[in-house]
Parts: sequence; C-alpha cells; structure tokens
Amino acid sequence: MLTRVKSAVAGFMGGIMTGGSTGGGGNPCSELPLKFPYMRPEFLGLSPDEIECSADHIARPILILKETGRLPWATGYAEVINAGKSALNEDQACCEVVVARRRPVSYCPPSTPSKTPIAKRRSSLPNGEGLGLRMVHSKLGEESEGLVFHYWALFDGHAGSGAAVVASRMLQHHIACQLQVVIEILRNLARLPPTVLGEEPDKCPYLQGDTPGPHRALTRAASLRGAAGAPGSPCTTPPPPRFFTEKKIQHESLVIGAIENAFKEMDAQIEREKQVYNISGGCTALTVVYLLGKLYVGNAGDSRAIIIRNNEIIPMSTEFTPESERQRLQFLGFMQPHLLGNEFTHLEFPRRVQKKEVGKRMLCRDFTMNGWAYKTIEDEDLKFPLIYGEGKKARVLATIGVTRGFGDHDLKVHDSNIYIKPFLSCCPEVKVYNLMQYEHGADDVLVMGTDGLWDVLSNQEVAEAVTTFLTNCDPDDLHRYTMAAQDLVMRARGVLRDRGWRITNERLGSGDDISVFIIPLMYGNRQP
Repeated sequence: MLTRVKSAVAGFMGGIMTGGSTGGGGNPCSELPLKFPYMRPEFLGLSPDEIECSADHIARPILILKETGRLPWATGYAEVINAGKSALNEDQACCEVVVARRRPVSYCPPSTPSKTPIAKRRSSLPNGEGLGLRMVHSKLGEESEGLVFHYWALFDGHAGSGAAVVASRMLQHHIACQLQVVIEILRNLARLPPTVLGEEPDKCPYLQGDTPGPHRALTRAASLRGAAGAPGSPCTTPPPPRFFTEKKIQHESLVIGAIENAFKEMDAQIEREKQVYNISGGCTALTVVYLLGKLYVGNAGDSRAIIIRNNEIIPMSTEFTPESERQRLQFLGFMQPHLLGNEFTHLEFPRRVQKKEVGKRMLCRDFTMNGWAYKTIEDEDLKFPLIYGEGKKARVLATIGVTRGFGDHDLKVHDSNIYIKPFLSCCPEVKVYNLMQYEHGADDVLVMGTDGLWDVLSNQEVAEAVTTFLTNCDPDDLHRYTMAAQDLVMRARGVLRDRGWRITNERLGSGDDISVFIIPLMYGNRQP
C-alpha cells in the first residue's frame, strides 16, 4: 500500500504536467474535441503569440490589463504562470457585467457563450461614461426585463486546465439562469419572498403569527380547556397558530441559493459534457457577484477573498482543504465504507500505524471529535488513512489536496477502482457584504487571489502591501488598482535566484500560478 501511495502522488503530479501540455488543456490521450480552446482571460486582449510568450517558466512575465476601461469599477488584474509545475497556466479568470433576463423557469443557459458583442455586456468605465450600466440597459432593452449584476471569478485548475476553461466561460450563465426565476421577487424588496412561488402570503391569514381577530389573545389555558376549533368546541372556526408557522426568508437568501444552485449546475454540466468533449481535470472556484447593493462571495476550494476597509481586514471566504473538511470527509467514509474500497480507514492517527503496534493504544480521532483520545489498535487500523498529511501536503485518499470545486469526475486512486469524486463537493460557501452600509474610500478594496498568492503571503502582508501601494498613488489614477495587483503578484512570485524564486527575507516564493483581482469598493456606492 505504501508503494501505491508513493506512486499515487507521483502519478497525480505527472498528470498535472501532462494535462497541462495540450493546446486546450485537455487529456492528450483523448480523441474527443475540446469544449473550448485554451486561452488567457479574454479581457487581457492577448494575441496567440502573446499567450505563447506568457508561458515562459523561466522569466515568468506578469500579465496585466492593457486598458483599464476593459473592466468595470476600474478593477485591477494581474497574473503569472507557474515555475514549471504544468506547461500551461491552469488558472482562469472572468469579469463581466451580466444581464439576467426574464425567461421561463425551464430556460437553460446556452451551451456556448452568448454571441452578444462583449462591449454590450460590460460596463467600460467605472464612472458610468462610455458603455455605462445605463447604456447596457438601453441597448439590451433590459430596464424592465431583467437584473444586471457584476461578476468576477477565479478558477484554479489541476490535472489540466479543461474544467477551469469551461467554468470560466459558463458559470456566469448558470448564475443568471438561477436568478431569472426570482427576478420579480428581488425587484420588490418591500415584501418578503412568498413561500410558494406565485402566491401572495398575505392572502392566507392562518400563515401569520400575529393574525388580528378575536382569537389573537388565545391563552395556553384556554387551548387546553378546548378553545375554538378544538375537538368538542362549539365553534368550528380553525384557531390561529400559537407560533409562527413559516420562516421569514430574506431576499439575499434567494441570491445565495441561486449561486449555490448555479455551482451545482456547472458541475453537472461538466460531468455531462465530458462524454462528448475533452474536459480535463478539475478546478476550484471563487466568485464575487454584485447585485442590488450587496457583494456575494462564493468559494469552493482554496482560493481566498478579503476586504481591506479603513486598514481593517475582513475575511470573505474560507478555504476548503482535507484538513478543514476532515469531519465531513470522515463522516462520509464512516457512513459509506464501500467508498473506501477496503483500502482506507476513515480514522485519523498522528502517523501511519505499524503492524507491530496492533494491540497497543494510540492517539486517534474520528468525525465526532475535535480533540484526540487513545484507541486500541486493530488490524483494520493498518489501512491507509482517508486524510493523510498536514498543511499543503494533506491529501484525500492519497491523491488530491482540495476538497471542493468542479470536475474530477473520472479521478481515481492510483492503480485502483476507487473514485475520488464522492468525497469532493461543488457546493460553495457564500458570504454577503452590504456595500450600502459603509461609505468606501479610494483605498477600500476587495482582493481575490488563487492559492498561489496566499501560500506565501498572509492576509496582513497582502493588506499592508496593497494599502501602502495605493496610498502612494494618485487617487484619480484609474491604473492604480492594476498596478497594485501587479505589485502583489510580484511580491508573491519573488525574484529568481540561484536557489529558486525568493521573496522578502529570502523566503521561498510561490512556484504556482498566481491570479489576482483588486476591486475598488467605492464604485459600488455609486451604482443606482
């Protein structure tokens, strides 16, 4: 089993290399066509030659926006390829202004991107001039027909870039599709969402807990004696409930639900289309949706988003790793042991159990525990742990280091028939930030980054770097956020020395792909 584990790790890393070597990020052994060709983010405006030159693992050039007006809110973006982990940059990014149109509930997003010219789908300048939000409305006729939302997303691929490329093209359409069902409800913020779509909650008085009328002051004693509507009571009028019978669902919960369902639909689409297209590997996903004055940050994976406001750091995501999701994974292995293939144990030990330790008592924990306790070792405990390693070296089934995202439907433990996918989740955690509650300054930003950034820089280091850089820039310079993103990527990549890429204090720099958005929040306060 130990030999298999070593081979699994080597095989998975090898799969990353080979998966990233094809032109479209697909499986080089597959004869299926690519769903989408490999490319860098569309908003960078790179030519094929520039894309090829960007894949230099020695120089590792940092790519930035050529034109600030290409992204809404003067958003800054920068990226750099890895130091040789894979032939291609397996990160993908997307930023658009999307219109969720009114459609029948049965409407599905197109299988290919919208043919609408990109200029009509985006706000060009952050101050609303040029192709501003209102012009998007007027051109598409959506003022009375839909909702407009701003969308930023980062996808970190592994074992190939296929899943990341597809998700970067399609996830925003799934979000728009899910929002279409609740457009009218979201437009009317003065009324709570109805429990049954199409019904007016006020029309049924017995669904309310404060129903006016003669029965409102019904006491517990009266109900026990046989109050109105009780068996034997002379009155047949049904009594009002003594407690609220419905939860009050807020409008933001509908947006959260739409994003959660969109993630599930995206993963299902990848699974379906793998039958007819070459879609390699899997990817994590970090998205930000701005809608009706609020930011909705959805994360499935180990990328991260933080808000820097008035020198305060507000975490807007939680990384999902084998360690952070240990209890969920162990519970699944405990409830469905067949998923472990009789080769793994759901229990966790501080190290591998040895044959000579059978009968001894060793520290152990299962899904019910945060602490540790001693357990008498049995032969069953000699199996390889479901979760093994710590930090960035932690793996699920000795194979993969992330636990949420899209794709990986065919991924198996090396040289076995044990599938990894049942332990992976596409469900995001969605956090909400109300932009309207604060007046944001020019230096208040949201930073999104793939794990290549956060592996070497802490929240505090990122916040200090961004704040210092922006403070030294002209507040009216729209390039300041792109330059801040470039500076951040440069700090994480470091400088190539004899001993590899090095950052401050001679620490090891990031050898991973790095992608960063810096989103100024003050423009959210200016939206109508």
